[in-house]
Amino acid sequence: MDALYVMIPIAIVIVALAIRLLFWAVDSGQYDDMEGPAHSILFDDDDPGHRAGVQEAQQPSKPQDPPHA
Repeated sequence: MDALYVMIPIAIVIVALAIRLLFWAVDSGQYDDMEGPAHSILFDDDDPGHRAGVQEAQQPSKPQDPPHA
C-alpha cells in the first residue's frame, strides 16, 4: 500500500509531462504538414519544378520493340 503513495504521484507527473510535450509539439508546428515530406521523396531533386514526368507524358509514344529472349 505504501508503494501506491509513491507511484500515483509519479504517474501523474509523467502524464503531465507527456501532455506538456504534446502541446509544445503542436504549438511549434511539428504537425503542420503531414503529407509534404512523404510526397517529396517521389520527386527528383535535380528538377526544381518537378516536371520531369509531365515532359515524358507529353512526348508521343513510340512503338516499343518486343523483348528479346
